[in-house]
Amino acid sequence: MTTIKANPERNWAILFIIPWLLHTLCFLAYPLFLALKNSFLHLNIISPHKAAFVGFGNWILAIQDVNFWKSLFNILLNQAIFIPCSLFVGLLFALLIFELGNKGVFYRIVFFIPVVTSVPVAYIIFRDFASTQGPIQQLLVAIGILSQPVDWAFTRFLPMPIIALFNSWKWFGIQMLILLGGVYGISKSSIEASCVDGANWYRKMMSIIIPQLKPQIVFILTVNIINGLQMFTEVFIVFGSEGGIYGAGLTPVLYLYDIGFAKNNMGYASSIGLLLAIVIFSLTSLQLKLTNKDS
Repeated sequence: MTTIKANPERNWAILFIIPWLLHTLCFLAYPLFLALKNSFLHLNIISPHKAAFVGFGNWILAIQDVNFWKSLFNILLNQAIFIPCSLFVGLLFALLIFELGNKGVFYRIVFFIPVVTSVPVAYIIFRDFASTQGPIQQLLVAIGILSQPVDWAFTRFLPMPIIALFNSWKWFGIQMLILLGGVYGISKSSIEASCVDGANWYRKMMSIIIPQLKPQIVFILTVNIINGLQMFTEVFIVFGSEGGIYGAGLTPVLYLYDIGFAKNNMGYASSIGLLLAIVIFSLTSLQLKLTNKDS
């Protein structure tokens, strides 16, 4: 008769896996299955018992929906400004703090404060600075860049670039810390060897530091794309659920929220959410393939 020996390591492994497994099943797998099921229904959240099967009707409408593609264009415009801006600022401050050594601890804390500040509070601060009476626009008028202050929230093209600048200020601190950790991981001997060879600051940056920060940069790009396409709080605070008078502040998640909760069409909102998930997966896969093509 074969006896089963006790394996404490396996039992501990199972014990630690169970919470993650329960979380995945309850908050990822089940909502995904529910969204997939609802995407084939005409479902009003007020009267779910009257749900009607519409087949691929919601998916066809979502693919043809001009507002969805407009919201996607808005967020891509936002990310085209936010990603390079926040990455550049984060890398710049990471290098400056690295040069300061132990004296840079204070600046690390200061630059990370916007990250731990809630989005509504951070936006109120930013709004006061960027308003028509704020110091930023007053300075731009004084030096001649603007002829008069602009209420950017009510313009057709400025909302997404301004929100991108706000997010760059709000989130560059976490990118700074990630890149700073990467800089500390670079071998000092390679930097010293480049100095001996007569490399200037720019050559040292482009040939030594940035290539060795590739894992951190790829991680930041991936997270920014995923989080950016799911932007909600910033635009909801400024524009409400409809994205402003021109729809210039409309994002896919904001449009999903408006369809599902303001207009009570949860079936169509589910199809938009799943279509957005496909877009996120496609763009993330493309970005990873492009950034890792040499690996």
